[in-house]
Amino acid sequence: MAKEKKAVEEKVSNDPSSKIEAIKNLIFGENIAAYNSEFEQVKNDIQVKKKILEDLIEDTRKELNQAIDNLSTDVNIRITELEDNLNDKIETLDTNKVDKKTLGDLFISLGEKISQK
Repeated sequence: MAKEKKAVEEKVSNDPSSKIEAIKNLIFGENIAAYNSEFEQVKNDIQVKKKILEDLIEDTRKELNQAIDNLSTDVNIRITELEDNLNDKIETLDTNKVDKKTLGDLFISLGEKISQK
């Protein structure tokens, strides 16, 4: 420990900018290295968790886009089916419905036939 103090004192006297560093080393010494190590571990853990979250977000984004595409396809199919059903109903109504003009002509014709007999 005495050698360390002597080395620190020599540094302090030679370089004024290292005075703060020397004082810091005397006060905290080994604790600084331990803190730096712990901070690096925390930093690495944060980076790993950040990467995991980014991957999870990307996977979720892909799943949502796929679900939206599937839903869009399903909606388009159902709309097409509804249009086809509507067209079928319209055709059925057209064939079952008698046009008013045609019905009028038929009544006139029937009336003429009745009056001729």
